[in-house]
Parts: sequence; C-alpha cells; structure tokens
Amino acid sequence: MKRFIIAALVFALAACTEDTPLTPIGDDDAEFHFERGYGHGKRNLRVLTRNVYVGADVDVVLAAQNPEDVPLLVAQAFQQLLATNFPERAGALAREIHRTKPHLVGLQEISTVRIQSPGDAILGGTIPAEDVVFDYLEILMAALAAQGEDYTVVARIQNPDVEIPMVTGVVNGTPTFDDIRLTDYDVILARKGVEVSDIIERNYAVALPIEALGITIPRGFVAATAHIKGKSYRFVNTHLEPASVAEILPIQLAQADELIRTFATETLPVILVGDLNTHAPTGETYQLLLSAGYIDAWTTRSRRDKGFTCCHDPGLMNTEVNFDRRIDLVLARPAENTRFRAPLARVIGKRLRERTPSGLWPSDHGGVWASLRFQPRRHYADKH
Repeated sequence: MKRFIIAALVFALAACTEDTPLTPIGDDDAEFHFERGYGHGKRNLRVLTRNVYVGADVDVVLAAQNPEDVPLLVAQAFQQLLATNFPERAGALAREIHRTKPHLVGLQEISTVRIQSPGDAILGGTIPAEDVVFDYLEILMAALAAQGEDYTVVARIQNPDVEIPMVTGVVNGTPTFDDIRLTDYDVILARKGVEVSDIIERNYAVALPIEALGITIPRGFVAATAHIKGKSYRFVNTHLEPASVAEILPIQLAQADELIRTFATETLPVILVGDLNTHAPTGETYQLLLSAGYIDAWTTRSRRDKGFTCCHDPGLMNTEVNFDRRIDLVLARPAENTRFRAPLARVIGKRLRERTPSGLWPSDHGGVWASLRFQPRRHYADKH
C-alpha cells in the first residue's frame, strides 16, 4: 500500500512545484487573451466542457474476452494511470479554467480510484476497496483554489463503480492480487456569483452490459438552472455511451432520447454539453439532438477550425496531434422567440504549448469553450 501512497505524494508535489503560465490561446488561428474579456460581453454565457480522462485505456480491460486475462490487463492500465499523473494534469486544467473563466463547467470522467491490498475479489470476496489513491475532484478543486479561482460543485452523478482484481506479483510461485476500484462521475462546476437551483442527478434507464466481466456500465447526466446577471439557463452535462460498434448505438440513442424527453417542456434556454460520443455532423445521435431543436454552437458562425476534439494517445505523450472527430459538443435549445449564436468558440488542449511541464496533455480529449448569446428575435427584426 505504501508504494501507491508515495506515488500519489510525488505526483502531487510535482504538480505544485511547476506552475508555468500557459501561452494565451486563440479562436481559430487568431490569438487573443481571454483575460482581456474578449467574448466576455455582459450578454454572453461562458461554458466549458471537458472530458478529463481517467488516465488509462480502460476499454482494453472492458473488451477482454478471457476473464483470466483481466488481472494482468488491469495492472497494465493502473501503471498507465500512474504515468499520466492526474495531479499534474489537474494543474493544467485549472489554468485553462482560470484563463477562460467559464460561468459553468461540465466535467466527464471525474474519477475516484481506490485500492484494497491484498485484494479479495479474485477469490470471490465482496469487501469494497476503500483506500483512496486519487480523488480527481478533490485534486482539481485544490488546483483551482491554487489559481485563486472560486468554483463550487453544484451537481454530481455516479456512473460506473467497478472493482476488479489486479495482479501485483508472485510469491512462492503463487500470484498475488490487489483490488482496484474505479468510480466515475459527471460533474457541474459553477463560478462564484452564479446561483443555481433545480438540480437533477440521474442515471439513464438504459446501460451497457459487459458480459465477460459480469458488470453493467451505467451513464447519467446532471442538470442545474443557473441564474446569471438577471437571466436564467438550464445547463446539462452528460457522457453518452461510446458507440464504437453498431450493436451499442441503440444504447446511446436511448440515452439521448431520455435526455431529450426530460427537458422537452423546459421553457428556459437549454445548454447541453458533454462528451456525446457521436460524430458531428453525421452521427445518428447528433442528428437526433438537432431534430429535437438543439443547435450546435460550433456551427453558428464560420470557423476555420474543424473543431475536432479527439483523441490524443492513451499515454498522453504524443507530440503530433491527430484529432479526427468532433464528439465533445456544446449544444443549445433556445427559448421560444429567441435567437442563439456562439460569437466565440474554440477547442482547448490541442496545441503543444498547452501540455504540462513534463509534456503530458491535460486529457486525451480537447475541451470546448464557448461564449453563448441568447437574444429576443425582435432585436434583430427592429435592427434590420
């Protein structure tokens, strides 16, 4: 157990000792300073969506066909998680938020990693692992506070909570095992001064079964009504099931349909952010959301940047960026007789200068920051 505690402390110290300011970033190819208020007009709502990445390619574990392979695959994934050093990455994520100053932040893959040493799962035991190795939300909130930022966790939904044996070595010819427990959350953060109400924290009715491991992977969403400078908005954050194969697409569509139905009668402007795992503009789930009245913020003005957000290498040390899809999205469904546009939007986390001091990307995804504007249609009619 000591080796994991020591690793966590070393990573935390590394994150605290390196606080080099990042180079200002721009919309498309034009550089501008978020700190100077560009895109921060009084009528604008600033939002950010960020899949922060657990730090390991867990899909390799979930895709295992032979249960006997799982403990070794978990051990490999855990070493990768340690190497991708979330405390250091959290510092970079906090600096992004410090510079872009969103009113509301939607976070996906906010993880809590626990360990039990020795483990009992390999023998059929059911004692849950409780020793915390990393609490991503706690680490990120501390990093934000270190930047002088005051954000509050206003909503959090627990998604998968999975405990799996991990091989740790061999003693007298017998393998030894720890148990690793990974709990995943989606979270909404609100900036100081943003009042919130009407919180929803809910799992979808349809979840993904993983028969080889005997588990189910639930997904969920969080929502809050945000009151900012006399205006109110319904802000929703989610992480839909990846539809990497055709058989999973119906699960993703069912989750999106539940989301649409939940807010179908909402009269406030609805802002939906998250890792939606549907390719814009061709994905079936993306098209379903558009048919329900949602507008893609990225498409409300001409942008030279294609807006691709995925993906960096699982180890986060790649020096070439090969994003090839747009799956992290900011969508909005305006209130009746309201016009919506995003005068400013950009992808964060795809330029080499945005990496951490040791060369890690903050996440395997890029984040999407947008400045949103909702105005009565009569404003445009009167003006023209």
